[in-house]
Amino acid sequence: MPRISVSFWLLAVWLGLGWGCSREEPPTTPPNPTAVETNAPQSTAAPDEFNSGQVREGGPAGYVGSAACQKCHEDQFASWHRTYHRTMTQFATPATVQANFKDQTLTNNGIRFGLSQHGEELRVRMERLAAPATSDAAPAALETRVSLVTGSHHMQVFWVPGGDGNTQLGFPFTWLIPEARWVPRNATFIRPPGFQHQSEIWNVTCSRCHSTGIEPRVDTARHLMDSRAAELGISCEACHGPGERHVLARRTAPRDSAKPDGATLRQEIIHPERLDGKHASEVCGFCHSMKWIDRTEPWRANGFRFRPGDELTATTPLIQPANAHTVPGLKEYLAKNPDVLADFFWSDGMGRVSGREYNGIAQSPCFQGGKFSCLSCHSLHASEPADLLARDRGDHRACTQCHEQFREPTARQRHTHHLADSTGSDCYNCHLPHTTYGVLSAIRSHQVSSPRVAEHLATGRPNACNLCHLDKPLAWTADHLTKWYRQPLPELNETRRTVAEAVRLAFAGDAGQRALIAWHLGWEPARKTAGEQWIPPILGALLDDPYAAVRCVAGRSLQPMPGMIPPGYDFVLEPGERPPAWALVWTAWQQALAAAGPDARRLPAEVLVQPGPEPPTDGLLGELLRARDHRPMRLRE
Repeated sequence: MPRISVSFWLLAVWLGLGWGCSREEPPTTPPNPTAVETNAPQSTAAPDEFNSGQVREGGPAGYVGSAACQKCHEDQFASWHRTYHRTMTQFATPATVQANFKDQTLTNNGIRFGLSQHGEELRVRMERLAAPATSDAAPAALETRVSLVTGSHHMQVFWVPGGDGNTQLGFPFTWLIPEARWVPRNATFIRPPGFQHQSEIWNVTCSRCHSTGIEPRVDTARHLMDSRAAELGISCEACHGPGERHVLARRTAPRDSAKPDGATLRQEIIHPERLDGKHASEVCGFCHSMKWIDRTEPWRANGFRFRPGDELTATTPLIQPANAHTVPGLKEYLAKNPDVLADFFWSDGMGRVSGREYNGIAQSPCFQGGKFSCLSCHSLHASEPADLLARDRGDHRACTQCHEQFREPTARQRHTHHLADSTGSDCYNCHLPHTTYGVLSAIRSHQVSSPRVAEHLATGRPNACNLCHLDKPLAWTADHLTKWYRQPLPELNETRRTVAEAVRLAFAGDAGQRALIAWHLGWEPARKTAGEQWIPPILGALLDDPYAAVRCVAGRSLQPMPGMIPPGYDFVLEPGERPPAWALVWTAWQQALAAAGPDARRLPAEVLVQPGPEPPTDGLLGELLRARDHRPMRLRE
């Protein structure tokens, strides 16, 4: 049985992958080596085939690695070390992997994957469930070792060596951390049902934002890669720039020399807090944005030229739908791919998927005024790892540091028309609502805006009011925004005047809208505001959604309500492969209502009708289902 050293093309058959690398020429001269301390697995034995196919740490000239920072910056090193940035990519070992590799069996597209652990080694054995159709197809079985793991917060993604250089190919299953289970990789994205899985190549996809100082070093002619990174994961030098000059200057300075002043340090190292708001945000925006990478940027060979403190758009212009036609090369690309922007943005250009936060910030009036930046809210060293919100920026104080007129509770209450200490007076909830989708969750928009029914109608993006007041129709929101903020009162049809907008979107919305509503139906502030006893049948319907990601989000929102998830329900199974969950949830919900008594909150009976074996075709619910936006959706996080 072949082991470890298998060609790229052979593994491609197993993992559903086509060669997708750059057509750029490889480097004409070898990069200069840089001595760094590394966390890579070490061995005193001669390098075997697996180690020779690993991505190497020790990257471009000038990088020294985070270990070189630790001696002088112990506190900052410790606070960084506990972040999820550090663990964006790691070598796969039992210490870094949360997934269960002990005698697990998974199947996908006619392939059985047997997972096992042998000491420090995590292995995958691939076996065909049926005989190959042609003699030149992959053999009956292959075994390889897992090399890298990406992620440690929401999920973990795995990579195996491709055998041609150190190409790293994506494993077609993902470990979901909250559920502690394996699922097919396709099930973790909003992708059309039946979408053919295509495994990624880490070296030229995830490496861009999940490692520091990446040099893919693609040899296109020979289909080889010799990739190296300054460090796996997002380390000190991702934000502060290459540290060699600073380290050498401090190590060679006389012991009795005075502490260097700010001007001297700025010549040695970048400190984002000392940059202006735009350049500080561009440090984050290097990863947290959607950029246009022109062929004149030879990053697949030599890595990106951008370093913290540089002008980000000089080498990789931001893709903003409103001015995409001004970016050289992008206009021509969009002419051939006219629908691609819809995978990333709402129709008015606001970001729709996670990982593009800087695109939203850059369009915000606060940012354009010069006072606002990523660091207005976030801090890597003075925060909790989950969202990196600075410890004094988790509430209205993030906004009132500039909007001083709302610091006093009475002033905020007059402005918001909600109690000053309520979630309705939390600036984030109105001006940065959860209208972005990513990692099986709803995420706050990073484009500062105000709720407007007109925008809701024009773009389909749910407004902040109805994401909290889940039980209210759009007309209710329009009336209040007109009364409180003198917004024009729009024309609304009967459905939007009478049916809760969250319910309408759950049944009639597109897959992305349904995922956002499924998440908000489990969001605690919304459930406290709108009540929760009417929610289970709505989530029950979404448990049968055609999109696996929608089903997953709906199940997570329904899970805290005891007895509502049908026994044996599994969101990764297609609707035709299991009994419909909607009717089972309805029955459990009716029993819970009976126990709750006559005061249980309900929506109009014409909406919450008992589901039958087939989706209803008459009545208001049938109308909503007939109006559903069935456009195939692929949201690219």
